[in-house]
Amino acid sequence: MAQNPEEGFSGAQLEDIETMTYEQAREELIAVVTKLETGGAPLEQSLALWQRGEALADRCERWLDGASARLEEVRRSLESTQEAEQS
Repeated sequence: MAQNPEEGFSGAQLEDIETMTYEQAREELIAVVTKLETGGAPLEQSLALWQRGEALADRCERWLDGASARLEEVRRSLESTQEAEQS
């Protein structure tokens, strides 16, 4: 986050989130939540942090949804293999 926090986050400044790993997005989300919980930030900075936090949370959720879908696919594949072996 190498920008003036009082300027808010533009779409370009949120695009970096799309290239983050789950771990990177989660760690930054934790930092954002901590900053928001401690309070004391001006309204504009708090709004910008909230916006970035929402984008980070969305990124984490999409990572987890993708992982869940892949696990489900593997589970179904294993069940199909076991059924075929039993036949």
